[in-house]
Amino acid sequence: MFLGIDGGGTKTAFTLIDGEGQVRARHVDGSLYHPEVGLDGVAAVLQRGVQATLQTAGCSIDDVAFSFVGMPCHGEDSTLQPQLDSLPAAVLPAGRYRCGNDMVCGWAGSLGAADGINIVAGTGSIAYGEWQGRSARAGGWGELFSDEGSAYWIAREGLALFSRMSDGRAEPGPLLTLLQRHFKLADDLDLCGHLYGPQAAGRSGLAGFAPLVVAAAQQGDRAAGAIFIAAATQLVEIVEAAARRLGVPMDAPLSVSYSGGVFQSQALVLTPLRTLLTDRLPQARLVRPRFSPSMGAALQAARLAGQALPLAALARLEQLDAA
Repeated sequence: MFLGIDGGGTKTAFTLIDGEGQVRARHVDGSLYHPEVGLDGVAAVLQRGVQATLQTAGCSIDDVAFSFVGMPCHGEDSTLQPQLDSLPAAVLPAGRYRCGNDMVCGWAGSLGAADGINIVAGTGSIAYGEWQGRSARAGGWGELFSDEGSAYWIAREGLALFSRMSDGRAEPGPLLTLLQRHFKLADDLDLCGHLYGPQAAGRSGLAGFAPLVVAAAQQGDRAAGAIFIAAATQLVEIVEAAARRLGVPMDAPLSVSYSGGVFQSQALVLTPLRTLLTDRLPQARLVRPRFSPSMGAALQAARLAGQALPLAALARLEQLDAA
């Protein structure tokens, strides 16, 4: 059996599969974003999640051939890297797991671990791809100055738009009323207390306001809708950068897929993304994700163990994952 752990900025999904294409167990737990939850928090989520997954499957860790642990920020701080890599050792046997950035989970899931690029837009954003044995990433430098097109970025842009609407610097639209109602604002400036006060939302909490911007755009707020066009533009730029770093020839067909909660808004992001991708990377073809990122983590575990699943098993998992 193979265990995939897709750690995100908001939640972590555990998926245990076997070599015949059966899902033996699934579990969802808290975030593995260590800048927010700390290393002890990451260790606690891993311990709880692995134990709960094994309990559901009715097996022990000895039955798991290999595991892949996708972590936010993995590979982005060389001084911290040894500690991150050692955290799963409390629950996973040494030599039978590997850690990597959670972007790998999205790529392996969306493209079935085939050559191409996957763009992740969840709490944060990043692109990762593989091409003829090479791998490359682009974006994903964190919410302070990057993560363009992510839920955090959309929420921040939406809050900035709210401030302009309130000031009269922008024409008032549905977003103004939606945020006033959501935060129960007696005065618009009370928003500052919600965002900067003792109960201020962290990274994942602020990203959770992105659906309000989605709702405003769906209600006809043109300024809110423009945020999603800008998000799609940023995401395509990240894909372009990844393609350049991979050395993909301009005349070579390139599969591009996507994962993350931002794409649940469907047409708001995917429609401009598809158009912009065609204009700027004519050889690229936007394809629907084949598997979820958590299933991708399990497939990556099998791949790293040298036991890539046969086509029949993959087809079975595809049906189960869609269900």
